[in-house]
Formats: sequence, C-alpha cells, structure tokens
Amino acid sequence: MRKQIAAANWKMNLTAAQAHTLTHALCTSNPAVEDNRLVILGVPFPYIPMALSVAGATKGFAIAAQNCYHKKSGAYTGEVSVEMLASMQVEYVIIGHSERREYFNEDHAVLAEKVNLCLAGGVKPIFCCGEPLSIREAGTQNVFTETQLRESLFHLSAEQLTGFVIAYEPIWAIGTGKTASSEQAQEMHAHIRSVFAGQYGATVADSISILYGGSVKAANATELFGKPDVDGGLVGGASLVAEEFTTIINSLQ
Repeated sequence: MRKQIAAANWKMNLTAAQAHTLTHALCTSNPAVEDNRLVILGVPFPYIPMALSVAGATKGFAIAAQNCYHKKSGAYTGEVSVEMLASMQVEYVIIGHSERREYFNEDHAVLAEKVNLCLAGGVKPIFCCGEPLSIREAGTQNVFTETQLRESLFHLSAEQLTGFVIAYEPIWAIGTGKTASSEQAQEMHAHIRSVFAGQYGATVADSISILYGGSVKAANATELFGKPDVDGGLVGGASLVAEEFTTIINSLQ
C-alpha cells in the first residue's frame, strides 16, 4: 500500500519562535497518523535542527529540506549539499518546485543531478512537476508534465522509483486562490501514473505516491484526497496554520 502523505512546504516564512510553536502544536494535535499515513514538514534550512528535535520522535512525522544543491561539495558559497542533509538525518528533500524552476532557472538536467545525489546519499526526493497557465490553456499539460518526468527521472531504475514521491503542481493554482477541481487533479494524477506504468510497469507505478500541490486547504482536502490517484498534498500557506494543517492531515485516506 503506497503512502498517503501530507507534506508541508513552509517556504520562506516564520521566525524561529513561530516555527517552534507551529511544530510543537502539530506534534501535540494528535493527528490521525496511521501506518500508511505520513506527515512531512518541509522547513527552511535554519529550522531543520529544531524540527528534528521537536518532531523527529513523533510517530508518523518526518522532516524535509526545501532544496539542495546539484553538486556533491565544493566552493559554492551559501548552498547546502545532500551530504549535509544526510549527516543531519534529514529524510526528505523537495526537488524541482515550480518556484525553483522559475526563479532560479533549474532545468531538467540540474534536477536529474539533484535526484541522483539524493538517491546516492540516502535522502528521499519529493519531485515536483506541473504546468503554468499558458500550457493548461493550450491543452498540452499532459505532454508538458510527461517531459518533466522523462527528462529528470527516467534514467533511474525501477528499484529506485519504487515508493518514490511525486508532487503535481498546477502552477496556475499555487498561491492564486484557484484550485484545480478534484476531477482535474485526478485526471492528471492518473496520467502521471500511466506514464510510469508505461515505462516501468504497473507495480512500480502503483507504489508511487503522487501528491497534489495547488492551494490545498482544509475545505477541499477531503474531496481531493478521496480521488483514487491523489495520495495526499504538498501544502503551502495552509501548512502554516496548525489547526488548518491538522485538518488536512486528518483528511488523508
């Protein structure tokens, strides 16, 4: 049974005190975390030690970094390597978020390098894909998203992709208040799974957790997560409010 995941992406938000308060509130809110449910907190780099300390021992919780560099080590001032994350026992890292692609010009080749380093270093990628509004309006979102997957992931083996985590982000629905309908989300998630099935077979495809990442809220989480190929969410703004995010966690199937 593939994991059902509520992943928080705090982005560049919260002071140290606010981050500690939020983490503690989430860990003590008694969310319904069962064997197939997982909560991942994607926190800014400075807050990783705190998050590991507060949430690390809480059942069903894991910590993620929001990014890593695409080189193993070297003279790259200000960057953070996979090796550094692994040495801190960080379990996950978000790779290829639309903001990284857009603002920092991360292309398919760079993301493939990051994924390779993550897998070699024992840190699990949460690989983001998804289309902007112009692509959705042109009706070419399936081809666009499939290209993102093929160019950055399809050099991997079936074993490496078994249990992998994908986050589908309709970019036009991130921070805009717009949300893809549950039917639109299911359609794209099913397509993504079919792409993996075509390349690697149904067993691998059915093991992959595909998260929806576009303005997930407490009000729409149950409907979204109720779709057969939507395995949870990568949550931005709503993950900064303990009560809201706890409701999202409890909406996992």
